[in-house]
Amino acid sequence: MTAQFPVARPRRLRRTAAMRRMSAGTRLHPAELVLPVFVKEGIDEPSPVTSMPGVLQHTRDSLLKAANEAAQAGVGGLILFGVPEVKDARGSAGDDPEGIVQRAVADVVAEVGDALVVMTDTCLDEFTDHGHCGILTPGGEVDNDATLERYAAVAVAQARAGSQVIAPSGMMDGQVAAIRAALDADGFQEIPILGYSVKYASAFYGPFREAAECAPQFGDRNAYQQDPAGPIGEALREVRLDLQEGADAVMVKPALAYLDILRQIRDLVDVPVAAYQVSGEYSMIEAAAANGWIDRDRAIMESLIAIRRAGADMILTYWATEVARKLG
Repeated sequence: MTAQFPVARPRRLRRTAAMRRMSAGTRLHPAELVLPVFVKEGIDEPSPVTSMPGVLQHTRDSLLKAANEAAQAGVGGLILFGVPEVKDARGSAGDDPEGIVQRAVADVVAEVGDALVVMTDTCLDEFTDHGHCGILTPGGEVDNDATLERYAAVAVAQARAGSQVIAPSGMMDGQVAAIRAALDADGFQEIPILGYSVKYASAFYGPFREAAECAPQFGDRNAYQQDPAGPIGEALREVRLDLQEGADAVMVKPALAYLDILRQIRDLVDVPVAAYQVSGEYSMIEAAAANGWIDRDRAIMESLIAIRRAGADMILTYWATEVARKLG
């Protein structure tokens, strides 16, 4: 009697590295990667971020070196976060023409602005002494509409400095509309807005707060960032609203814990979708690898492939330059 063997053998297309490469359904390209960078005012040497091995708070000079390295590796863009020497309740450094972000943007655009896209995070938590993303009421709550006025001013200051993409991350209602109106009124109709449209109140932001030196008493952000247990429809609504207000692209943050959300948004919209592989996601892999628990290089690539497969057109990742070099 003839033995019965399976006719369908999916393993046939997995037998060799060349076969797997040829039949791969998901690919990464350096131009899809965006490098988040921190630049700090008042330091003479770059300062390591202890909770994010390999990540630095840059000086203006070391920032240019990092930008050149990213451009040479083929990275698509970088997004700037600033750490000023002086913080106050209204985040005055955010729209100061001589503020650290504005000066750093001008530096980077002059250096590599034609080789990669220079983006700016548009928020207040890096600049406020209380660490919240907006202006506080006397009762300590974030005043949505007063904050919109500050976001508009920060966005215009960043555009005047040379920012090529404005990326509002504060999760205030109406932030895209306020920024779009301000940019247009100042003659920046051509500057696109990348909305942090779906940003969750996540535990994975911890290391970022060291890197950006957010005030330790930054408080509870659940009143404006999205609830991880919230309905999926809330995320889709936020995206639709941002697009109605003029967003040119949208973002999901964090990435890995919200791949299901990312997939649904990719299926919903016809604009570019970004995902931010945030500091905690980065640090978990680095820490586990340092302890010998996982293969670092494989884990990095697998995590990025998962984000790309879920639908991200752009991935913000602290490994952008390293991965771009490997992709060649």
